[in-house]
Amino acid sequence: MLFRSLNIIEPILKAVDEEGYTIPTPIQAEAIPIILQGTDLLGCAQTGTGKTAAFAIPILQLLSTNKIFGKTRKIRSLIVTPTRELAIQIEESFKAYGRHTGLRSTVLFGGVNQNPQTAALRSGVDILIATPGRLLDLMNQGFLTLRDVEIFVLDEADRMLDMGFIHDVKRLLTVLPKARQSLFFSATMPPDIVKLANTILHNPIKISVTPDSSTVDIIRQSVFFVDKGNKSALLLELLKDVNIKTALVFTRTKHGANTVVKILLKHNISAEAIHGNKAQTARQRALANFKDQTTRILVATDIAARGIDVDDLEYVINYEIPNIPETYVHRIGRTGRAGAEGTAYSFCDAEEKEYLRDIEKLISKKIPLAENPFFPLMDHNPVKAPVQQQGRGRSGHARPKQQVVHKNPVVANKNPRILFSRQRS
Repeated sequence: MLFRSLNIIEPILKAVDEEGYTIPTPIQAEAIPIILQGTDLLGCAQTGTGKTAAFAIPILQLLSTNKIFGKTRKIRSLIVTPTRELAIQIEESFKAYGRHTGLRSTVLFGGVNQNPQTAALRSGVDILIATPGRLLDLMNQGFLTLRDVEIFVLDEADRMLDMGFIHDVKRLLTVLPKARQSLFFSATMPPDIVKLANTILHNPIKISVTPDSSTVDIIRQSVFFVDKGNKSALLLELLKDVNIKTALVFTRTKHGANTVVKILLKHNISAEAIHGNKAQTARQRALANFKDQTTRILVATDIAARGIDVDDLEYVINYEIPNIPETYVHRIGRTGRAGAEGTAYSFCDAEEKEYLRDIEKLISKKIPLAENPFFPLMDHNPVKAPVQQQGRGRSGHARPKQQVVHKNPVVANKNPRILFSRQRS
């Protein structure tokens, strides 16, 4: 199937062709005809499936049938997404696919001066992409109204709930026109998400598209069993491989990301963190530095990583195993794109073995176990031992219990890239 078979108008087809796309992804092939019919849509799809184009292309086409020019433009389509990075990426997509339509889009997000954003709104906007906080803030200041919205998109709904935006979304629903087309996308569909979708959508058509299993298969995956306290040492050992020009490293927490960056910088490895506590300018600078390879290692949390799209990224390292299996697929999907090579390393301590089992169940395969001659897992079943009574010191107070630290000698390996793998039984 080609894009031309989806009844897309010529100005958009021309832009899509200029972007180098000819064949739609599965979600694009399914969603575009449904949206062009004006029907509500409930889509279960992860980042990396081509979801943005799946709603951007038909929205541009629907709005092109009745264009308004100049400062009299009204916000006719609203796309709400949880993170600044994803909002920026979506707006870039609208500009790319809509470059020949004459439609105008802009993006709103917090953490930066609002003046350029309010100036863009005053100039007239057809399509608005926004994060919830800044959107509601500018609405309360009177800089925009949503009474003319014809098409509403809630993107990454599961992350929206994870980040605590549910009340903001409900506030937006009270000011949006009831007569509208609504599109709802989420990578997962737990009960809370289904309940939210039911309050937004009217007789929707449901589609579910996951990344092609071959996407996971073409990525070289391996897992290192390592004690939690030795993960940083293992990371430093792996990064001695000069073939790892850049790598995207994932942690579960912001504090964890900052800690990893400090360790890398201490060992003269250029690294930056990207997470919710970073200012927008810092996040954009870190991403730009990583893309042009000024920064070798980008350490990210899962929420902040939504929207990161780096060409030719060969290495993803799960410094911490995600506790949500789908997140693993999302993480490693940052590499191995468009037929390029991709490698995903995962560091698993004893407490994370359960997460690993859930991931392998989801992807229906065992992840090869990498031999770890550097810092092998020693404490296979960590448990919180009860506090034991120690002998009394001269002062009569109990002596503090001493911790036993396992010091694993580093086995000399002049070429860390040579990592032998074996399949776990």
